[in-house]
Amino acid sequence: MRTKSAARRTAAPRRRTRTRTSRTMITWIWARWSWWSPGWASAGSGTDCCAGRRAVAAAALWGPAVAVAAAAAVAGRGTSRRRITATRCSRLSRFCNTWWNVSGRSTRSSRYFDGNLEKLFAECHVINPSKKSRTRQMNTRSSAQDMPCQICYLNYPNSYFTGLECGHKFCMQCWSEYLTTKIMEEGMGQTISCPAHGCDILVDDNTVMRLITDSKVKLKYQHLITNSFVECNRLLKWCPAPDCHHVVKVQYPDAKPVRCKCGRQFCFNCGENWHDPVKCKWLKKWIKKCDDDSETSNWIAANTKECPKCHVTIEKDGGCNHMVCRNQNCKAEFCWVCLGPWEPHGSAWYNCNRYNEDDAKAARDAQERSRAALQRYLFYCNRYMNHMQSLRFEHKLYAQVKQKMEEMQQHNMSWIEVQFLKKAVDVLCQCRATLMYTYVFAFYLKKNNQSIIFENNQADLENATEVLSGYLERDISQDSLQDIKQKVQDKYRYCESRRRVLLQHVHEGYEKDLWEYIED
Repeated sequence: MRTKSAARRTAAPRRRTRTRTSRTMITWIWARWSWWSPGWASAGSGTDCCAGRRAVAAAALWGPAVAVAAAAAVAGRGTSRRRITATRCSRLSRFCNTWWNVSGRSTRSSRYFDGNLEKLFAECHVINPSKKSRTRQMNTRSSAQDMPCQICYLNYPNSYFTGLECGHKFCMQCWSEYLTTKIMEEGMGQTISCPAHGCDILVDDNTVMRLITDSKVKLKYQHLITNSFVECNRLLKWCPAPDCHHVVKVQYPDAKPVRCKCGRQFCFNCGENWHDPVKCKWLKKWIKKCDDDSETSNWIAANTKECPKCHVTIEKDGGCNHMVCRNQNCKAEFCWVCLGPWEPHGSAWYNCNRYNEDDAKAARDAQERSRAALQRYLFYCNRYMNHMQSLRFEHKLYAQVKQKMEEMQQHNMSWIEVQFLKKAVDVLCQCRATLMYTYVFAFYLKKNNQSIIFENNQADLENATEVLSGYLERDISQDSLQDIKQKVQDKYRYCESRRRVLLQHVHEGYEKDLWEYIED
């Protein structure tokens, strides 16, 4: 006889569980895959299987790049006869990259697996390994005679055809032209799919390299898949410097400064020049604001009106309110004040007798707001651009400073004693860059007590930076040598201190949530 609790357990409906992707689940997927398909892991090699399992687990937790590295590292150990080859690592990389990007790199923690293998393989655009053997058998049975290519419709012997696990076969010439077009004209690498209509199975690297004969196309393809590998790895970033082909690797992804071997320092998160104290979000909006025509539109809104008939933008260049549209297809006459037709105004050429106070006040207020917003933008933009221009000039200052250092060594000063000039230029460039980005930060900052402190720190640093810049541009004579040295050293140390105070205050505001922003 069943107890009540047992009956309750029996009667309870079985719920379908959704488990979050974990190391155990990914290892289970790889284990089943390695048993089914010797092309992904060697069935007779414990080392290969271990490498594959660890690699896919690494893909789930740390990304595809770590997965391939883990597979290669583990496969390199031991004395197994069949190790993971470059082909398998490439296919593993393709699978990991595809799986990693299904929902985006930043949302991998919310990626779920509900036990539906067919759905998983479909999302990764690969064939279920359990079906590959049946596909190969069907292709072998149908290969006894010549067959037409489904692209060019020419008959070729079966040996001249090749295809993927999906079973679609095409002649070598069509494959080569298809892949060349995808790579050279469309810039596709790891996302090239089967040319059959409606088939999205990905073409593996070995097939691409085997079917392409042009060395330039092969090189372009290798560049594309290398770029895809870097873009899919959260820990890697291309250096944004022109003509630099280095990749920067970090321990963990964050908005922090990194320096390439070429000397370029940039933000790892957004790829722009290091922009402390402004955050990536606001810098991105600022750059977009400077690049597009939004401020041109503000000027047009503040200084022009539209013709009420053809809506062409018109600028008033005189005091008369009687406006005539210069559009050859319009020639409308209207009043500048009320934008109504001019005929009902009669003889009131200089005083609109149809003036409406409410409408006019609303129009004036809108125009004043537009002008105020434009003036505010121009205030911060001009100072941002001035510091940017000064920074470019002061990067050229290194050559002048080098010459001055040589002159000072001729006045009985050692090489060590003249290094303060180079240090001063380094500090000057750092302060210029910081000041440049403080105006971006200030543009989006709402006024409060903390913003007043920030502006005072900004003004102090700006004044000290200009004084230091003036010292470094002076001509040095033997009489003023010691005096200039003392002033430069004192001033660049002061600039360093004020820059540090400004940045500490901004970061303290970030930590304590003191800053309020204007949503533009």
